[in-house]
Amino acid sequence: MISQTLAKPQSTTNAPQLGLVCITTSPEVRFKTMTRKRLLQLDEAAQTEALQSLYGENLKRLNSAITFCQEHQIRLYRLISNVFPFSDTPLGDRILTEHSDALRQVGDRAQAAGLRLVLHPDQFVVLNSDNPTVIENSITILSAQARWFDLMGLPQSSWAAMNIHGGKGDRAERLIQVIGELPTPIRSRLTLENDEHTYSTASLLDICQAAHVPLVFDAHHHLIHERLDSYDHPNVGQMLAAVRTTWPEPTWQLVHISNGREALHDPRHSDLITTMPASYRQAPWIEVEAKHKEVAIAQLRQTWLQGAA
Repeated sequence: MISQTLAKPQSTTNAPQLGLVCITTSPEVRFKTMTRKRLLQLDEAAQTEALQSLYGENLKRLNSAITFCQEHQIRLYRLISNVFPFSDTPLGDRILTEHSDALRQVGDRAQAAGLRLVLHPDQFVVLNSDNPTVIENSITILSAQARWFDLMGLPQSSWAAMNIHGGKGDRAERLIQVIGELPTPIRSRLTLENDEHTYSTASLLDICQAAHVPLVFDAHHHLIHERLDSYDHPNVGQMLAAVRTTWPEPTWQLVHISNGREALHDPRHSDLITTMPASYRQAPWIEVEAKHKEVAIAQLRQTWLQGAA
């Protein structure tokens, strides 16, 4: 049986902060959802009732997530991308507005606890698609999610990062153009992340510098894209340092870590993090993308972070 007890972080003030991604392995942090098909089967009154109930319940669960992070001294939490599904529709937006006070209380709690809240919209958000409708829908989704953060009172900056991938290949100029035209609540929070196949760290670095948005460096994606033989290949540390220059405040730099499930270049995430880049000791904020969530954080605290003390 896997232990789910989180060790306390070691006390070095400038040690990396390890972040929890969306849910816990234990049932302590979970959220309700509803499919679009299910919602559309209901009449308007029933849709309203269903979303009011769902939003209210997920606000309670979001509060529970904040409590979990406080109890375990976790200072970074990534919200699930569908915590308020259908809020990109007029009905969803209206119901979300009805929960404004509760949303502000959540945001105030997080900020009072020193808990950084970030978001990773779904991968179908593509800002440089060949199809204008895809871009329009992507901006609609991002606008709704930026509104969550606005209602929570979170800053319009990359501290409250909304992180997406580069999207369609060979469309760098289009991506830069669309980013430049985004509404401030989105653009001010937007970050871009390198991926395994389409946008290398180097190519995305050029885009981020031109678009004036930060780059979230993912060492595992970088390893796969460049076919490197180790997380400690010199290029990993070089890229980590290079992308730090895209952050308006270097101490806000956010990175991701995962390991391949069965092999070094396996894109599937492993249960735990067994290998960390040595250069990540210089990364202030690390989202731990491992299947066993808080258990992986506990293990890293007991091994990797303690080793850095």
